[in-house]
Amino acid sequence: MEVEKKVQAELIADFQEVISNYEAGLPNNYEVKWIGLLPGQIIKKLYEVGIELSLYIVKDLLNILGYKKRKYSKEQSIGIPENRNAQFEKIANLKSFFLLHNLPILSIDTKAKEPLGNFDRSERYFGKEKRKVNDHDFTSKASGVVIPHALYDVADNKGYVTLGTSKDTSEFVCDNILWYWQNKLQWKYLDADTMLILCDGGGSNSCNHYIVKQDLAKLARSLNINILVAHYPAYCSKWNPIEHRLFCHLHRAYEGSIFHNIQIVKELTAETSTKTGLKVDVRINDKEYKTGRKYDTDFRENIDKYIQFDDEIPKWNYLIYKN
Repeated sequence: MEVEKKVQAELIADFQEVISNYEAGLPNNYEVKWIGLLPGQIIKKLYEVGIELSLYIVKDLLNILGYKKRKYSKEQSIGIPENRNAQFEKIANLKSFFLLHNLPILSIDTKAKEPLGNFDRSERYFGKEKRKVNDHDFTSKASGVVIPHALYDVADNKGYVTLGTSKDTSEFVCDNILWYWQNKLQWKYLDADTMLILCDGGGSNSCNHYIVKQDLAKLARSLNINILVAHYPAYCSKWNPIEHRLFCHLHRAYEGSIFHNIQIVKELTAETSTKTGLKVDVRINDKEYKTGRKYDTDFRENIDKYIQFDDEIPKWNYLIYKN
């Protein structure tokens, strides 16, 4: 036994000496290390110094030394924007106020669009046999696209999902809010004169684009309700309630499925639920939307007639008048 332990210790030492030339790490964190070689390459390096080992033994030695096959962890923030904490406090106060007075809080966002057809979605499933999908994900072979846009009613724990087939634009987003408010939500909030919309600050919810504000102003007039918009700071969209209260469950419902057509996506969406009572309503919006639309010059020049910007953080907070 002692001989075996000695041989193993010597083997580990020789192995570690060979791979040490290819180790890298973080200067400010000794625990974070990695190797710039694959197991097959390590075998060749060992052979060059007279050590012959099998792939199995190499992997076992790597494991003994704490090297496991890992993937990158998306935890490093790109940056901390100015007013980040102040905006989180403002959103928390707004949510408390709206909940206290039974006013609607809609958390909104769009999931990534996906092609319709026999395409790999990089998901796992339980099955006895492998299912075959296209060996290339050429969008030219798709029968269309599906763009899931959703509203999450924070007070009621209910999701309202629209499956678009065109483009993710601010007009598309406003049409979805308009339809669900007129057909579902207004009956829940009969006395509301203002709704709070929580969203990120990019894409069809951009806090920098006048066309987004113009479309929201049109929406406010159509609904005859004021719209208070609060954007989450850059790099912080994962804190938007819709991300961890609805989208994560949609992802679970979609997992392992192939989106052959939009009806499959609709059925999977409608079946989404949780033990805490989440329910999901779903519809299809097949209207065509154009990108690159321009805002009206009159709207920008007279924007104060339509919008009141927050005194402290105007970029991320503004009230859109209904008239």
